[in-house]
Amino acid sequence: MLSPLAFLERHGRQFPAWSLDESRAYTRSLTMGHYENFAVASLLVPRRLRQDYCNVYAYCRWADDLGDETGDPETSIELLEWWRNELLAMDRRGPCHPVFVALKDTANRHGLPRRDFEDLLRAFVQDQIKQSYSSYDELLEYCRYSANPVGRLVLRLNHCQDEVLLDLSDATCTALQLANHWQDVGRDWRIGRVYMPDDVMQLHGYSRELLAADVASGTASMQYRETLRDLVRRTAELFDAGFPLADKLTGRLSVEIELFSMAGLAVLQKIRAQGWDTIADRPTVSKLDHATMLARALGRRLLRTPLAKPEAHNALD
Repeated sequence: MLSPLAFLERHGRQFPAWSLDESRAYTRSLTMGHYENFAVASLLVPRRLRQDYCNVYAYCRWADDLGDETGDPETSIELLEWWRNELLAMDRRGPCHPVFVALKDTANRHGLPRRDFEDLLRAFVQDQIKQSYSSYDELLEYCRYSANPVGRLVLRLNHCQDEVLLDLSDATCTALQLANHWQDVGRDWRIGRVYMPDDVMQLHGYSRELLAADVASGTASMQYRETLRDLVRRTAELFDAGFPLADKLTGRLSVEIELFSMAGLAVLQKIRAQGWDTIADRPTVSKLDHATMLARALGRRLLRTPLAKPEAHNALD
């Protein structure tokens, strides 16, 4: 499996068109070869959709790596603009790149709006030019582009177009994005980004200067812990808001969506277990955690137990 930057090093940006079969094989290998807090194309995804999930994920993985892995914002912006042009050209000419060969097939069969893909790119470009957020509301607006399109694409792949369901998905996806930020505070600092909003830090007597000192020392101060506790509480509330989505869906998709939320909540619970310190150690969700969550979700359905909305706050108990 070639990562995006390794692919560019080997193939450049111009090459003969890949066949659909070759392209599908590439997006599958890219998807299966990358760690995420939740399985992208698990057995819960109907067999008929697994390849489509891989094709959408590969697009997102490429955009993410072009933004985060070059080590140079100017290079990233230039590569993301190239990626945007490839997306815009996907419908005007036959694509050559394996991701777009595979994605065009998926997007056309499922009627996926190109705006969702463009919104994701907007967020990756913003990461190159905006390193911090003055308010929590401003951060939520960023998540509107960086996270929410992914959930909307998942629902659309499953032919769910109801705006109520899409709004519930937005809450869940924003919460997942925030949980990821809180587990990666130290990593983000080292690449020049701070997602902890200034207004929340100020509520707890914290600042970017103090964050720099915490990262340098390798452990979190009390002000950091109180700030993160507040942010985790707000994130749990977003999970609460999106929780009804799973029970409004049916079949495997219902379980899949519930597991997304459970994986995000597992991150919050691990943050709490670490005393709200994600500087000294980055919490991760293990394969055993995933197996436990799956057993819980399936058991709930077997017993026909409704999903309790306040369950998200177990992350804070």
